Amino acid sequence: MSSTLHVPDELARKLAAAAAARGTTADELATELLRGHVLDAPSEQPKLAFVGIGASGDGISHQIDELLADGFGQS
Repeated sequence: MSSTLHVPDELARKLAAAAAARGTTADELATELLRGHVLDAPSEQPKLAFVGIGASGDGISHQIDELLADGFGQS
């Protein structure tokens, strides 16, 4: 079965860049992400109150998708 998902342009560009960095297609990456994070997830996930407690704007973590898409860490 095949379906069409409509996502914002910016998200589509990020998905395509991440897929290219992994050497796969956007469709394959989207399938992998949906399977791992939506379809195979437990129906009731516990609330993790401590998540984000150390969130900070410092460092480069907020740029990780952009850095990976640019080939960061590749020889």
